[in-house]
Amino acid sequence: MPGPSWPPSNEPAPVCLDGRRWATLDHVTGPTIDELREIGDQAGLDALGVAAAEVFESTLADLHERKAAGLHSDMQFTYRNPERSTDPLRHLRDVKTLVVAARSYHRDPGDLAVDGPAGDVARYVWEDHYGELTAALRLVADELERHGWRTRLLVDDNALVDREAAFRAGLGWYGKNANLLLPGRGSWFVLGSILTDAPFEPAVPLADGCGSCSRCLTSCPTNAIVQPGVIDANRCLAWLVQSAGMFPAEHRIALGTRIYGCDDCQEVCPPNRRTAQQPVEITNAARRPWVALLDILGASDDTLLESYGTWYIPKREPRYLRRNALVALGNSGSRADPRVVAAVESMLCVTDPMVRAHAVWAAKRLDLTDCLNLVANDDAPEVRIELARDVPAAL
Repeated sequence: MPGPSWPPSNEPAPVCLDGRRWATLDHVTGPTIDELREIGDQAGLDALGVAAAEVFESTLADLHERKAAGLHSDMQFTYRNPERSTDPLRHLRDVKTLVVAARSYHRDPGDLAVDGPAGDVARYVWEDHYGELTAALRLVADELERHGWRTRLLVDDNALVDREAAFRAGLGWYGKNANLLLPGRGSWFVLGSILTDAPFEPAVPLADGCGSCSRCLTSCPTNAIVQPGVIDANRCLAWLVQSAGMFPAEHRIALGTRIYGCDDCQEVCPPNRRTAQQPVEITNAARRPWVALLDILGASDDTLLESYGTWYIPKREPRYLRRNALVALGNSGSRADPRVVAAVESMLCVTDPMVRAHAVWAAKRLDLTDCLNLVANDDAPEVRIELARDVPAAL
């Protein structure tokens, strides 16, 4: 005689929650979206909404159109596989809902605390905001799983276009700089999603709230916002500091003292200017509003990766940190500072021709023409191009 079946024929099939606990389908209920918001609020989230899990058709079309036009430069991220990054259905079986959250990263930089020339760092990396966002979303997901629903977190991994998910979840609207603006609070937010098979009523996307304001369009130092909501990555400083190869000569002066990221289009945005700031928590070199340019130029590869490894560095090669630092130094250093002169001279003597080439540009920008004797016979093409380039001296 066969043994008893599991479950008995008159009971619903079991659902595995976490590999240890079991629930039956008739027990799969709640929580409400308000209960999830309360959990998120206590965990440090600033907003939470829901969207239907469906293909982002308009975003998919935009990605293909902009990629065909070359506006993505050599950027990968969601451009690498547009079909994947616009389709939540690829990331969780039977997904029905996106629970989307925002966490503020608006912080007060405090007073400059760097000895010597300093490089500016974008706000979103001053603290580990994505780590905090992930931890908070994990608590929300745990509540869903406790009720028997399946979840998957997508945070800062390019598997989904976060801004479109947040727009569909009713968290904000697209500004003319392509950032998502939350009503009354602006765009200083990191975004992430929980994919779940739990059913929720989707939010209604918000209408445009920018009106006739065009401050972000006119504030971009390289005119990278080619039309409202459309960014040319070939000109965007936030991308160029992360892009491989030589830093484009036509944008070096515009880079100013930036070394990682650019916040200009957000700084001028009226909602952002009205948003209160919290003090920044400095935990390590990569979590500072400014970095010492001379320290970067004097550090070893291992030290640079240890200190700044949380940044996106092309091919994980520290040479790009030195490249950015040399451009920033050329725009901000003083030829009267012997430490600056020594740093430029040392970079003119490294084995990497790309770094030497940017050191040539920095020397010209700082009117340190005597230093160029160190590379007078350099036959590297990159260096020869920079030696022949006309570079205006910084005032």
